[in-house]
Amino acid sequence: MAIITLTHTPILNTRAQLLILPVNTAGTLLDPVLMRTKTLFPDNHQRYYHACRDGRLTVGSCLLHKRSREQAGLGISSNGNQPSYIANLVTSDHPYHPTRARWLNASLLDLQQQLIPLIRYQGVRRVALLARPLISYNNPQTDAADALNSSGSVPLSWHTDTLPLLSQHLQNLPKLRIEIHLPNNIAI
Repeated sequence: MAIITLTHTPILNTRAQLLILPVNTAGTLLDPVLMRTKTLFPDNHQRYYHACRDGRLTVGSCLLHKRSREQAGLGISSNGNQPSYIANLVTSDHPYHPTRARWLNASLLDLQQQLIPLIRYQGVRRVALLARPLISYNNPQTDAADALNSSGSVPLSWHTDTLPLLSQHLQNLPKLRIEIHLPNNIAI
């Protein structure tokens, strides 16, 4: 059984072997942490961007990337705390559209299937998931009917929808410690 912990610590300081980043099929990253990963992990971003541009990425899938390690230069000293794998969890079709339950469910199933060999054969034990792109911030001046009309779906609630889905799909993974990194305004 996996041990899931919720934390407010910055995800880019984690010592996780696998980093899970919720992304969209448009190839556009609006979240500040995701934008920072473009420069920190350029090999992952290039693969993700080309998959989006070529139409190979579908909503509800997971693009797993094994990072290439630098063998020379200044970057080698910081390689110890960087993840070996990055999972691009495709949870939306556009950066302005909220995550839908069926898309999150499908992408978590795909992630789960890709994680089993990494756990079994590659020794992956620590995983970090960025939760901010999965959390919808509702504008108090708009109601659920307006949200439904503008994007075609009601945004998922963190406590009643998203967290139970994450727990359901990730809890049964063996020998894994999963940190879910939340923004500070979400209570743990």
